[in-house]
Amino acid sequence: MADRLTRIYTRGGDSGQTSLASGVRVSKQDARIEALGELDELNSQLGLLLAQLPTTDALQPLLTPVQHRLFDIGGEIAMDSPDYQAIDASDTDALEQALDAINDTLPPLKEFILPGGSPLAAHCHLSRAQCRRAERRLHQLASEHPFNPHSVSYLNRLSDLLFVCARQLARRNNGQEVLWQAKVPRNPA
Repeated sequence: MADRLTRIYTRGGDSGQTSLASGVRVSKQDARIEALGELDELNSQLGLLLAQLPTTDALQPLLTPVQHRLFDIGGEIAMDSPDYQAIDASDTDALEQALDAINDTLPPLKEFILPGGSPLAAHCHLSRAQCRRAERRLHQLASEHPFNPHSVSYLNRLSDLLFVCARQLARRNNGQEVLWQAKVPRNPA
């Protein structure tokens, strides 16, 4: 494989501009760059979560490919062409199948769940929240530029998958999920 980067810095972005893969220069505040940044943060959060899981953990082979798909979505953004689509319905279908399989092992939800329960569960919730933010950025991007709707659906389903993964992680080793306890409003007198 040929070297992709021979030098890490280019100085090209010092003025607040950067290049897309197509060579087009855009502001670092452009919706495409914002979306790429959110995907990068999500991928980094997932990487940290995966690094904390044992290599034999069942979530490893489920979430590791997700990191690659996030790079694919970033490629769609960087190519800036509606004709370049790496994500399709089968990618979202795979997430749904995994989501259903994990959810079937969990008790039904009777209350909202707070992020927490264990360090791993809390970190998975953090990844879920980051995924929602990335999804919002993709919706914003899609309102300004033609964009692959399958990629937006993929992120939507990924956040659901991360939610059930967090539930599973919180319940491991006789752990507990943290249930929301609503403040009971005072009766006005």
